[in-house]
Amino acid sequence: MITFPNAKINLGLNIVSKRSDGYHNLETVFYPIFIEDALEIIPCATAYKETPKFEITGNKIEGKPEDNLVMKALNLMKEEYPQIPDINIYLHKHIPSEAGLGGGSSDGAFMLRLLNETFELGATEEQLLMKAAKLGADCPFFIKNAPAYAEGIGDVLTPLDLSLKGKYILLVKPDLSISTKEAFANIKPHTPTLSATDICSRPIEEWKSLLKNDFEDSIFPQHPKLKEIKEQIYSTGATYAAMSGSGSTIYGIFEEPIGKDITSQFNEKFVWSGRM
Repeated sequence: MITFPNAKINLGLNIVSKRSDGYHNLETVFYPIFIEDALEIIPCATAYKETPKFEITGNKIEGKPEDNLVMKALNLMKEEYPQIPDINIYLHKHIPSEAGLGGGSSDGAFMLRLLNETFELGATEEQLLMKAAKLGADCPFFIKNAPAYAEGIGDVLTPLDLSLKGKYILLVKPDLSISTKEAFANIKPHTPTLSATDICSRPIEEWKSLLKNDFEDSIFPQHPKLKEIKEQIYSTGATYAAMSGSGSTIYGIFEEPIGKDITSQFNEKFVWSGRM
């Protein structure tokens, strides 16, 4: 059985406070976008005593396969559902890594859903949400995979009546990565005057002056190329542009289809456009 884990963007992101556990409380809006990976599972051929395998193709992923959230999701489900048979796993990566798009989190959450559906395990949505939270802060979002206002470390989700249907999105990611330590280096927690969800309820034309990602103040001085990309996206006609999460992707939201006359202006490692 095959599924297609999709990415997300952050609409605004404010670092509200530092927690006693060393993490930070934030507030942001998660919005799904439909650039996708492909994830397939096939039961092993027991008659031939086939050894389970995990194959990754497409974009390169750093780290050991056993540390991938897909494998962690499988092991987590097997703890409660030992009837899951040995399987071969095939993951094709299209969503870039370390990009602020939640690709790894999506893969892990979709694996939970795929196992539940394929082997008719009967796990409820609430149970899947709890398991997803054990995988990572962004993972629960991809269980429901619908616009949501996120608080806490990104794991406290409130459904949001927000639609960008009919608009178009451009993703631009240069060949650089940003560590969590670097992203938080110059962050100054604060409570915003308007929350991301309040701003997102306003016309998108107002977002440019109101909807902010705090990581831009921390990261842009260290990586001026990202600021240049954001300014370039605006110059090509975007209604709104921003960094997604703490990754190195800058996205732009457009009212009209994004043609090659726009995408060809960006000579970065990863450029993608599509309909929202």
